[in-house]
Amino acid sequence: MTPRNVITALNRHLGPNTPVATDVGQHQMWAAQYLNLKKSRRFISSGGLGTMGFGMGAAIGSAMGTGERSVLVTGDGSFGMNLNEMATAVVNRVPMVILLLNNGVLGMVRQWQTLFFDKHYSNTMLTDRQTDFVKLAEAFGARASRALTLEELEQALTEAFAWDGPYLIDCAIDKDEFVLPMLPPGGSMDDIIVRIGD
Repeated sequence: MTPRNVITALNRHLGPNTPVATDVGQHQMWAAQYLNLKKSRRFISSGGLGTMGFGMGAAIGSAMGTGERSVLVTGDGSFGMNLNEMATAVVNRVPMVILLLNNGVLGMVRQWQTLFFDKHYSNTMLTDRQTDFVKLAEAFGARASRALTLEELEQALTEAFAWDGPYLIDCAIDKDEFVLPMLPPGGSMDDIIVRIGD
């Protein structure tokens, strides 16, 4: 599964008023690039402020404020910053879908370390944690499933959008998926990176 086809699958389930919140990282950029929102003022993101953990509260608030099911697009790094709010979502039976793009790394930081710091990786691998997000969500009282294929993702999305409380979908993606295009630090538009390996 790629970030693009995961978010394309999500697009097929979004209603005209569905608010979509993000945390901060690669998933935020992919959501900005690939979401197909029907109306304005439905994308809730902290922009470039770098507020990892922002998304869970934003998705809960969006669902409660609008009366619509919300979606949180997050990553395994950002979600870990504020996942305790799953208890709030469960207690208040907030109708929300948590689409967790799980690559086992702090993706945006690792991407910078790959491209600009000669692959000198420092504290970006999350595989030692071995957090089972499905079991964790279920421990809070939410529903959850894991998607390793597009077929499993489609089934999980169908179930999630039919459920009347919080539902987490743990989607496995490759740690070497990059957000492109991007500018190098201190670069200009002449330095923009559009492909890796050229």
